Amino acid sequence: MFYPEIKPYHESMLSVSDLHRIYFEESGNPDGIPVLFIHGGPGGPPDSHCRRFFNPVRYRIILVDQRGCGKSTPHGELQDNTTQHLISDFEALRLHLKLEAWVLFGGSWGSTLALAYAQMHPHSILAMVLRGIFLGAQSDLTWMYQGGGASDVFPDYWEAFHDFIPEAERGNFIKAYYDRLHGNDLALAKQAAKIWSVWEACVSKLYVDPKLIEKYDGDDFSRAFARIETHYFHHQLFLKPNQLLNEVHKIRHIPAVLVHGRYDMCCPFVGAWRLHRAWPEAKLIMTPDSGHSAFEPGNLSVLVQAMDNLL
Repeated sequence: MFYPEIKPYHESMLSVSDLHRIYFEESGNPDGIPVLFIHGGPGGPPDSHCRRFFNPVRYRIILVDQRGCGKSTPHGELQDNTTQHLISDFEALRLHLKLEAWVLFGGSWGSTLALAYAQMHPHSILAMVLRGIFLGAQSDLTWMYQGGGASDVFPDYWEAFHDFIPEAERGNFIKAYYDRLHGNDLALAKQAAKIWSVWEACVSKLYVDPKLIEKYDGDDFSRAFARIETHYFHHQLFLKPNQLLNEVHKIRHIPAVLVHGRYDMCCPFVGAWRLHRAWPEAKLIMTPDSGHSAFEPGNLSVLVQAMDNLL
């Protein structure tokens, strides 16, 4: 289902402000259809497997680490790190690479960011393939981080996330974790980062993956991931209420495929359903045997096929 592993033919850093430099790489065919892989999180940079969704003969594959993520510098930096900044970075990268337009491929937070970017720069987009649709509504955050949603399906893993916060602060878990992750107690911040990140890892696949949990539990990964994610969630992803649905009319002419696992516990299927209702021209594919991860067999197969048949 996957294409073979490949290595980049070009890696570089692009200065996007006086503070931030973002890492990007290119692989595949330099003369192929340009496709931008937009990673999730916020805070979860792509790995080498993310190149393998695309036919390397057909596509010029562009991966970028968003501000503060992965190889971008400063690592974990939150100053001047908002959705609007990331959108500007993508457009700056497109212009830097002298591309007239490109395909967007994004999942989870990557789908959020792809929608926001496309709605601001619709003429820069050839087509879109989006997975694990996350509209960034308060109901999405409540489902994942406040109880009564994913916690009811995974109460055993939720317990550590829940119990770490004193009872008096449990009315808003995102704020409680935000306060700890961005406070002056470094030991407490480190502990909060691990618990926050591990909770997400536990529910990110149809079957709980110990290797993913181990990765998310790592000191370097968890600290940057949890800090960036709570920064965005505490500020409602720097989006206006219902922004992505309200402005979908700007992109309805763009060819698009929406892929969503029936048993996605991070981003419930209702988000994809609502987006498709507002954007009926987009093809919606519900994978009946998948959760949230793009690498689960059902999602993976559909995503590769969508890219093979695009344009």
